[in-house]
Amino acid sequence: SEKPRLTEQEKKNNHIASEQKRRQAIRDGFDRLASIVPGMEGQGRSEAVVLEATIKFMRSKISERKALVEAAKEAGIDTTTWEL
Repeated sequence: SEKPRLTEQEKKNNHIASEQKRRQAIRDGFDRLASIVPGMEGQGRSEAVVLEATIKFMRSKISERKALVEAAKEAGIDTTTWEL
C-alpha cells in the first residue's frame, strides 16, 4: 500500500510544472487587471506599467469618492454610514 517514491527527474519535472503554473497565474492576473484599468488597452504587458497605472487609477477613484462624500455632506446628507 506504499506509494512508489518519485525519481529525482519526476521531482524536477513537478517543480518546473508548478512554477510554470504559478507564473501563468500571475500573468493572467496582470492581464485581468490591465483589462479593467482605463488606458491600458493595447499597452504592452509590463507588470510595472500595469501596477503604476492601477495605482494612478485607484488614487483618482479615491479622490473622486472623497469629493462626492464632501459634496453630499455640504448638501446636508448624512454620510456617516458611507465611511469605510
